[in-house]
Amino acid sequence: MKMSPQEYGRYVNRTMPKSPLGPDMAKAFGIGGAICCLGQGFLDLYTALGAEREAAGAWVCVTMVLLGVLLTAFGVYDRLARHAGAGTLVPITGFANAVASPALEFRTEGYITGTAVKMFTIAGPVIVYGIVASVVYGAVLMLFG
Repeated sequence: MKMSPQEYGRYVNRTMPKSPLGPDMAKAFGIGGAICCLGQGFLDLYTALGAEREAAGAWVCVTMVLLGVLLTAFGVYDRLARHAGAGTLVPITGFANAVASPALEFRTEGYITGTAVKMFTIAGPVIVYGIVASVVYGAVLMLFG
């Protein structure tokens, strides 16, 4: 069956399920906000336990990444993401999910060719550009700061 790009576009628009934008945005905002509030709760907890604010922030990152990986491993994060959409992508737990999901999916191929290789399929470019941006920012700060 041959279709022109315009015919294909009309076919997709006709058969694609319509997404309720308002409720989807409300769920993304609510669940993403709840994840961020959880992170703030950990920050307050670690600060109350005597950690300096900067160290407490580092511990929050570690805790949220650990929670993101654990929830991904048990299949909870994916079910949550079905409802929250982008609300689960923005916090650091979304990054943890992006690293853990491919690693879990390809673990049957072995630790090296499966888990280790596929782990950074999605997150690899984020890490590379994050490091490059931090080097550029550091160089600019060193030259002009």
